[in-house]
Amino acid sequence: MKLEAALWQRSYLYFVLFFLLAIFGFWLTYFTRIFEQESYRMHLHGLALILWCLMLIVQPYLIRAKKNRLHKSIGKFSYLLVPLMLFSTVDLLKFKIDKNSALDSMDYHFIALVINALIAFMLFYGLAIYYRKQTTIHARFMVCTAFPMVTPITDRIIHIHFPSLLAYLPRIEGTPIAPVFGFALANLILLGLSIWDWRSPRRWNVFPLVLLVLLVYHYSVLNFHKFAFWQSFCNWFFNL
Repeated sequence: MKLEAALWQRSYLYFVLFFLLAIFGFWLTYFTRIFEQESYRMHLHGLALILWCLMLIVQPYLIRAKKNRLHKSIGKFSYLLVPLMLFSTVDLLKFKIDKNSALDSMDYHFIALVINALIAFMLFYGLAIYYRKQTTIHARFMVCTAFPMVTPITDRIIHIHFPSLLAYLPRIEGTPIAPVFGFALANLILLGLSIWDWRSPRRWNVFPLVLLVLLVYHYSVLNFHKFAFWQSFCNWFFNL
């Protein structure tokens, strides 16, 4: 099957699987403890991301069903949803780090994990909107908005269901860095998509770019905690 057909006809199925994995990953820490969460921020953040996942499922299905007008109407809703996602994520991050008396390397790592994921997400979403009239490029960038969201799911699955894997991970201050598994998974999928895209329509302008952005993001998560410029930014953010 050509990649074009996979993106337009079946991508909603891939996002159904992604959504089910998200529910599985957060089942024990959120869904079964929904009334025990310590702040409304968890619910606002969760609602925003659930709505985004549902959009990723519904939008390609509408294209397949030739309901282009409804697809465009729902797409405009993202102009409200994306700012809500950004606000709720940053607000929750600030809530979590404000519990600490001072920042350490793990805090610098966690801020890079969250903030730089948002930057990557916004870049992919922004490019998808910019190319909204070029449907093949638009679809590719919208698919890629899911990649910065992989590690919150894989981290929880590993910690809860496969904790023995943590022994094989790199560490920061003795703490295993579970996002490495999610990073590797995202990179392998993107590498496969890049090869698939090149072998079919000889397209080389989306998935390799996304892979490059994610590699920079992954480097930042694993290394920025060592750098003075990042520590200064995090301390500024902490004191806002």
